[in-house]
Amino acid sequence: MRCPYCRKDNDKVIDTRPSDDALTVRRRRECLDCGHRYTTHESMEDLPLRVIKKDGSRQAFDRRKVLAGVQRALEKRPHDAGSAEALVDRVESELLDLPAKEVTSRQVGDRVMEKLRLLDEVAYVRFASVYREFQAVQEFIQEIQSIRRDGDPP
Repeated sequence: MRCPYCRKDNDKVIDTRPSDDALTVRRRRECLDCGHRYTTHESMEDLPLRVIKKDGSRQAFDRRKVLAGVQRALEKRPHDAGSAEALVDRVESELLDLPAKEVTSRQVGDRVMEKLRLLDEVAYVRFASVYREFQAVQEFIQEIQSIRRDGDPP
């Protein structure tokens, strides 16, 4: 750490304690060259979640995109706006808890589908039809039969 007074990087830590928010550490330091004391606040670097797309490109996880897809699937269904937000919160939280900070778009979509299937089967089929790119009515029928047969999410 560089002293803000003499600009030398020769200091020692006198005191360390967590800050009020418990997300940062407050360190009291003393410069060994000029004797001045100063305080630093350290926090852990937040690594952004990245999504690996089907084409291999990578981009930052965009919560708004996921939320827009869930809201479209839940449109005109008996759920309030908070349902979509809560679902996306759970998905995002699960993804952030993974040890890897890169996930595939398939992992994101599968988690959303899993949660939608528990929340609303019609919304689940709507989302699945876009996510899995259904091309024929038969694919809708197979998905609905899967819901009827399994009763529980895959």
